[in-house]
Amino acid sequence: MTLPSLPAPAFALPERLAAKADPRLIGDDERHFADVAATLEQAIAELSGRLDAERRAPGGVGREAMERDLEIHRLSARLRALRRFGLDLCLGRMVPADGSGEPLYVGRLGLTDSSGRRLLVDWRSPAAEPFFAATHANPMGLASRRRYRWTAGRVGDYWDEVFTADGLGEHRAALDDQSAFVAGLGANRSSRMRDVLATIQADQDAVIRAGSRGALVVDGGPGTGKTVVALHRSAYLLYADPRLGHRRGGVLFVGPHQPYLNYVADVLPGLGEEGVRTCTLRDLVAEGARAVPEADPEVARLKASVEMVRAIEKAVRFYESPPTEGMTVTTPWGQVPLTAADWAEAFDAAEPGTPHNEAREQIWDELVAVLEDRIGAEVPSRLFRRALAHDDGLTGALSAAWPMIEAADLVGDLWTVPAYLRLCAPWLSPDEVRLLRRERPDAWTVSDLPLLDAARQRLGDPATARRKRRHRASVAAERERMAGVIESVVAADPDGEGAVTMLLGDDLRESLVDGSALPSAGTDPLAGPFAHVVVDEAQELTDAEWRMLLLRCPSRSFTVVGDRAQARGGFTESWPERLRRVGLDRVEVASLSINYRTPEEVMAEAEPVIRAAVPDANVPVSVRRSGVPVHHGTVAELRGVVEGWLAAHEEGIACVIGDPAFRGTSRVRSLTPELAKGLEFDLVVLVRPERFGEGVAGAVDRYVAMTRATQRLVVLTDDDGARAA
Repeated sequence: MTLPSLPAPAFALPERLAAKADPRLIGDDERHFADVAATLEQAIAELSGRLDAERRAPGGVGREAMERDLEIHRLSARLRALRRFGLDLCLGRMVPADGSGEPLYVGRLGLTDSSGRRLLVDWRSPAAEPFFAATHANPMGLASRRRYRWTAGRVGDYWDEVFTADGLGEHRAALDDQSAFVAGLGANRSSRMRDVLATIQADQDAVIRAGSRGALVVDGGPGTGKTVVALHRSAYLLYADPRLGHRRGGVLFVGPHQPYLNYVADVLPGLGEEGVRTCTLRDLVAEGARAVPEADPEVARLKASVEMVRAIEKAVRFYESPPTEGMTVTTPWGQVPLTAADWAEAFDAAEPGTPHNEAREQIWDELVAVLEDRIGAEVPSRLFRRALAHDDGLTGALSAAWPMIEAADLVGDLWTVPAYLRLCAPWLSPDEVRLLRRERPDAWTVSDLPLLDAARQRLGDPATARRKRRHRASVAAERERMAGVIESVVAADPDGEGAVTMLLGDDLRESLVDGSALPSAGTDPLAGPFAHVVVDEAQELTDAEWRMLLLRCPSRSFTVVGDRAQARGGFTESWPERLRRVGLDRVEVASLSINYRTPEEVMAEAEPVIRAAVPDANVPVSVRRSGVPVHHGTVAELRGVVEGWLAAHEEGIACVIGDPAFRGTSRVRSLTPELAKGLEFDLVVLVRPERFGEGVAGAVDRYVAMTRATQRLVVLTDDDGARAA
C-alpha cells in the first residue's frame, strides 16, 4: 500500500534515551503509526458523518426510536474514544517467535484500514492475550514484547522484553534495566487512577479473562491491583461474553464510597467501555444519601441479618388480607353484590412475584371483571370501570384491605411500633425489640438501607404503579380513538372493498396503536436485573447488604473483590463459606499476592500492625523499594511535613488521614481511614493512628491508612514515645 506522508515524529525521546531513537529500533513503529494516524483520521471523519446523519434522521417511534438512540450512543462512544487517545490507542506490539509475520500491535480498541489490514487488535481479544499473559516460563509464542509510554500524543519511552534469542534479531529490541511496569509503579499519583492497561501483569490478566459463570473472588492484600483487575474485568466481560451484553442486563460495578468512584471514573472509558453502571450501596436506595452510620453496634448487628430482611415479607403480608364480609356496590346500572368469596378470588388473582403496589391493579381488574359479569346488562366497559372507580365504598374497602404502601413508611413503622416489630420478627427478645425502637421513623442509618431496599423491591414504587395505570389508560383511550377513526374510514367506503377493508382486522387495529410512544412508567437504572455484578471492597458487606445485590443479579454471576484482612468487623470465615451462606453456590477464589504499589519500607511497618489482630492476614510481598524510610514524628510537624513535600514536588498528590481539622486542597486530601480505602497517594501522613480504635477495626484502619502510600509514609503521634501499633 502507499504510505501517507509521515506526521511529526511519534517518538519524543529525551537526550538520555538517544540510543533508543536508533531508526533500526523504531523504524517499523514509525511507519505503523503513520498508517494508524491516517486510518484514525479517516475513521473519525466517517464516524462524524454517520453520527450527523443519524441525528438528522427522523426519530421514529417505539423500537425504531430505541434502535436509533442505541446507534447514536454506540457511534458517539466510539468517536469519543478515537478523539480522546489518537495514536496512543496503541499499547504496544508483539513479535511472533516463529517468524511467520509482522509485529502485531495491541490497542485499546481494534482498528482496521480501508484495505482490511488489521492495524490494532483490541486488548480484550484472544489475539491480544499474549501481550499481557506471556512470561519467560511461558512465552506463548512470542519472541519479544514492546510497551509504550505516551505523553501528549508522543512516545516518551518504550521497553522491550525478549523471550527468545531470535527476539534480538530482525525486529531489534531496546533492552532496559527498568521495565515499563516497574517504572510506572513509582510515578506520581493524581486525583484520578492512572492508566495501567499497558502494564497489566500475567497474574492479573488471568483473573481479568476468567469466565463469568458463578462467583469469582479476587482476594488480595493492599497494592495487588484488585481494583485494577475489577475495572478491567468489567470491560473485558462486556466485550468477550455475549451473555452479558447491554441488552441482556449489562454489568454493575459497586464501589465502597463516592470518593472511590470519583477516583476510578476515567478508567472504564479509557478501556473502550462506557456501558458499565457504577454506584455505591447507598446509591441503590433513595434514602442512602442522608443515612448515617448506626451508632450502636448491637443494633447494626441485628439489622444486618438475613432474618431481618425476611421480616419484610411478613410486614407486607400484614397488609394483604381480603375483607371477610361482603358488600353491595351501587352503579348507575343497578346494585351488584360482592361477597367475601369474591374478595378472596380477586386477591388470589395477584400474580406471584408482582410487587404489592402493582398487584393491587391486578386485584382491581379482577374485581371489575367479577362485577361486570354480574351486572346483567350491556354496559360499555370503560364507563363501567370509571363508575366503579368513583365508588368510595368499594375503593375504600380495597384500600383498607390492600393499601398502597411506601417502603419508608413500612420500615419506619418497624422501629416505632413495637407490636408490629414483634409480629414481623417474633425471634427478637423483648430487650432486642426495645433496643431497635427509636422516636423518629425516618432517622435513617446505613443499617436501614438493605431493609428499605427489600421493602421497595417487595412493594414496588406507588408512583411507578400509578404511572403504569395511566399508561394503560392512555393505551386504552388511544385504541378507542383509533377504533372510531377506523369505523369512520370504513363507513366512507360504500363498496366495502379494497385496502380499506384491511382495517377491520384485529392485528392491524392493534398495530396502529404504538404503546411505546405514549407516556410510560419510568424505571430505576440501578434496579436491575444485571447480567453481572462486580463488587469491590466486598469484605465489608453484611449479609443484608449482599441481599441487595443478589436481588439485582438473578444469574448469580459475580466478581467479588476484597481482602479478608481489611474487614473492619472481622472476617473469620473463608470466602466460599461467606458467599455460600448469603446465596452464591458456585464460588472460585483467585489470590493475588504481589504488592505492586506499596514499597517495602512501608509494608515492613504495616505488616506487624495487621498481624497482631489478624494473624492469618494475606500480606502481599512488595516488588520494589522506594529508598525512603518511614518517618515517625509528632503532630506538631504536620504543617511542616505537608508544606515541605509540596515545595519539593511539583506533581503528585498527598493525603492526611486522621485529622478532621486539617483542610484539604487540590493536592492534599484530608480523609478518614474508611474513606481512604481503595485510594492511593504519593505521600500519606497518619495523624494519631493510636486513636483509630481498638481491636480488629482499629488495626484494620491503621493498616489500610498506612498502605495507601506509594512513595512516602509519615506517622505523627502526640509524643515521640507513642507509636501506631
